[in-house]
Amino acid sequence: MTIQETISQARKSGRKALDESNGKQLLAEFGVTVPQSIVTKDAATAAGDVSNLKFPVVVKVMSADILHKSDAGGVKVGLQNADEVSQAIAEMAKQPEIKKADVDGYLVEEMAPPGQELVVGGLKDPQFGPLVMVGLGGIFVEVLKDVAFRICPIEEIDAREMLAELKGAPLLKGARGQKPVSEDAIIDVLMKVGGDNGLLMQLEDDIAEADINPLIVSDNGAVAVDARFILTKQSNS
Repeated sequence: MTIQETISQARKSGRKALDESNGKQLLAEFGVTVPQSIVTKDAATAAGDVSNLKFPVVVKVMSADILHKSDAGGVKVGLQNADEVSQAIAEMAKQPEIKKADVDGYLVEEMAPPGQELVVGGLKDPQFGPLVMVGLGGIFVEVLKDVAFRICPIEEIDAREMLAELKGAPLLKGARGQKPVSEDAIIDVLMKVGGDNGLLMQLEDDIAEADINPLIVSDNGAVAVDARFILTKQSNS
């Protein structure tokens, strides 16, 4: 299924956003690395479905009715085998918020290697059009609002300037004894999101907001661990 077919199907289903699985497929189409994953229907089917994944894995409930998966008890990390996956899904299905929701399935994916958490995203501004954003994850973006924006399309020099603007930039270079992360990997993701051929430009008419949170960056690459894409409102024409 093409990106446009996926977006059209989501619209026809009355969805305002792509589910996480489709969001990651969109990222993969634009060359952003995402974890190997499968979508399983329920606990009964999980053991067979996960046979080709490398453990440990994480399980996430998929439902348009659930905005905050963790708060609903819909995320389990560090699962070491198929039985633990099945048990986790069975326990999730009993959670009150999940029990009453329309559940599409359960996303099971390989856990990303450890690294620095970043946020990469964007939005369609009524005046300026697509904007791309980057920030350090966790407290930096949530509390300190340590982010940088640029109007799309950006060039590599813009992406490097965005990183340099962040107050938390020293953490990327290995502050407090930590390993430096690959800034080139971050630049690559920023270009694939906000560059001339990036998804924000190519899908300007379809994507109202994009949010990769977190993007886990290590010394040799970057993996989009969670992704959310809010669709634009359709015109009546």
